[in-house]
Amino acid sequence: MGICGYLAVPGKCLVVLGLKLLFLVPAGVPARSGDSVLKDNITVRQGESAVLKCNVDSKVSRVAWLNRTTILFAGSEKWSLDPRVILMENTAVTEYSIKIQNVDIHDEGPYVCSILTNKKPKSTKVHLIVQVPARITNISKDVTVNEGSNVNLMCLAVGRPEANIIWKHHLPRGEGEGFVMEGEHLELTAITKEQSGSYECIASNDISSPDVRTVQVTVNYPPYISKARSTGTPIGQKGVLQCEASAVPRADFEWYKEDRRLFNGLNGVKIESQGKQSMLIFFNVSEEDYGNYTCVAMNTMGITNASIILYGPGAIHDVNGAAVLPSCSVCLLLLTVTLLHLLKF
Repeated sequence: MGICGYLAVPGKCLVVLGLKLLFLVPAGVPARSGDSVLKDNITVRQGESAVLKCNVDSKVSRVAWLNRTTILFAGSEKWSLDPRVILMENTAVTEYSIKIQNVDIHDEGPYVCSILTNKKPKSTKVHLIVQVPARITNISKDVTVNEGSNVNLMCLAVGRPEANIIWKHHLPRGEGEGFVMEGEHLELTAITKEQSGSYECIASNDISSPDVRTVQVTVNYPPYISKARSTGTPIGQKGVLQCEASAVPRADFEWYKEDRRLFNGLNGVKIESQGKQSMLIFFNVSEEDYGNYTCVAMNTMGITNASIILYGPGAIHDVNGAAVLPSCSVCLLLLTVTLLHLLKF
């Protein structure tokens, strides 16, 4: 069926035929010899408005705007069904311009202003370029792994121009920045506890502010005791033995004297454990309290220990206050605790 068969208004049929046959120059078709063709590029951001300008003069008999082969406006009559496309008013007499509001990606492409003057067509061609701010579309979820595992993080983004992606590693507890890597995929081989923390994916293309998302990486590792100092306390005074262990998950603590486990509130001692620190408190030190104590720290990843001495004035002790190696009886104790620990988890 011809185009007039789809049009209920005969006048519009004639207009379309006139535009098709007389002067419209479809996009991509070279202008004939003698035609005047002007080309221009207009760049706008997604969501903004684009104004497509076309200069005319008093000799113009017909004028229209097309997007590829679709008629947007023929003279002052709107043919496009898109409410975002409007004919600019209050412009100069020699200007025939349209505005596309809230521009989107599908609006990108060639536009033609076709003019018939003295029965000769000429065209102004405009190529609309739509820039899209970088936006992260997919990113890895927070992950918890055991030390020594391999971790692959992924961050995908879109944008026009193409988004640039970098990864930034932020150390736990605000201890600073680890490293910066570029690319959608970040591979961490045999991860260590020092590589735990937040990994920030930053997507940017200089069109707007970068899009930033964060992946939290938690690394499980067995306890290691970082502080265990022997203490000298006179009889009758308050004595405190301290033990500090770093671990993920957080370590549980147990205290022993020789091969006997100590419990909170029994035998005149108090055990206070909070965070990564545990304290064995003596409110009234007696002669029997002096001796070697063992702090045991454990979690699902493993178990460790340190030997600490509570001594009196004048006693021989480790002058550096460092933990000393356990005796054979303590070795047997630790073997027992380890077996119980394995059964527990």
